[in-house]
Amino acid sequence: MIMDEFRAYDGKCVLVTGGAGCVGSNLTGNLAKAGANVIILDNLSSSYEWNIPEYENIEFVKGDILDDEVLKRVFKERPDYVFHLAAHFANQNSVDNPEKDLLVNGLGILKVLEYAQLVGVERFVYSSSGCGVYGLDSKIPFEEHDISISLHTPYQVTKLLGELYTNYFHNLYEMPIVNARFFNVFGPGEVPGKYRNVIPNFFYWAMNQQPLPITGDGSETRDWTFVEDIVRGLMAMGVRREAIGEAINLGSGTEHQVIEMAGIINELTENPAGVVYRPRRDWDAKTRLLSSIDKARRLLDYEPQVSFREGLERTHRWFTENWELIRKSAEF
Repeated sequence: MIMDEFRAYDGKCVLVTGGAGCVGSNLTGNLAKAGANVIILDNLSSSYEWNIPEYENIEFVKGDILDDEVLKRVFKERPDYVFHLAAHFANQNSVDNPEKDLLVNGLGILKVLEYAQLVGVERFVYSSSGCGVYGLDSKIPFEEHDISISLHTPYQVTKLLGELYTNYFHNLYEMPIVNARFFNVFGPGEVPGKYRNVIPNFFYWAMNQQPLPITGDGSETRDWTFVEDIVRGLMAMGVRREAIGEAINLGSGTEHQVIEMAGIINELTENPAGVVYRPRRDWDAKTRLLSSIDKARRLLDYEPQVSFREGLERTHRWFTENWELIRKSAEF
């Protein structure tokens, strides 16, 4: 995946907060292959050390973005780039734990931005949420200018708050920031669990020959985007001058129904248990998610490369190859 423009990372110091997660582990591996010296900062609250790529130019620091001593340690290396992926993740998790969500996603990004400002980073890329900042009053497909302040979970609120903070640092201090709005990321590296996304959880249950629980009637759609495409977009955000100061959707630009996804997973895993239907969760108000990726195409030359079916097949392969580790790590 390493393109010529990504050679700009060669010899640079790159800090990736939340670098042991799905997006983070895939991003750090590609940054390492591009020649960067990568520092991962992760407290492993929702990720696992075995998931971190093994390269000589990747250093793992276990710690929390709320801990000033840890932040002083990693920023002492004066990173050229910061990819801020660390978060209190998931809508339901934020509904259950709203104060922790605000602490990590609000105060956490503010602290990281303050240290990034002190060392004068070349680029600060923030992982926002396309599924979060657009509301029921936003038109489909979601375009970057059409955000909402009528939101349904603390996670959505704090993801938007993160963008407001990065914009503040850009406007006042001219920090070169980019806000990346992810849509329904999936792929190798995401371990299933209580607050994880639907695709890894469905693979886990299907491989255990259990029925897949669909909340709703299955006609709901999502803009599932393979992690490799997300990483390609993130790395372009780090080097394209046109991206500075912008919010940019990273999605597939296509919709797939939940029932279609469940059917493919049951097929790949040869799961005879089928599906079961459950009531939609109170906060789950959006029956459709679809990104406009025209801006990403224009500014980043972004074009999704991995089809939905291929992405599911590759995720299944990762599950199969790492099944014992996944089975021991999954927390429900």
